[in-house]
Amino acid sequence: MGKEKGRDNLKNQVQNLKCYFCENNLNELDYKDVAVLRRFVTLQGKIKPPRKTGTCTRHQRVVARAVKRARTLAILPVKKD
Repeated sequence: MGKEKGRDNLKNQVQNLKCYFCENNLNELDYKDVAVLRRFVTLQGKIKPPRKTGTCTRHQRVVARAVKRARTLAILPVKKD
């Protein structure tokens, strides 16, 4: 029963999330802005899903593209050991 309560709380938290870019009226994300990119990347270097970050579909694509570009140029690590 404790797990069910935890799931309900998680659903409520997810619904309260709002897109970081829509709230701040940001249309573009620079792949060189590591501080912002780290919000959307896990400790292992994976891109966080939109249900955890709250980003809308349009901006999730922008985040994914920026993270992949940063990885290519070795600004972000591909994988942490």
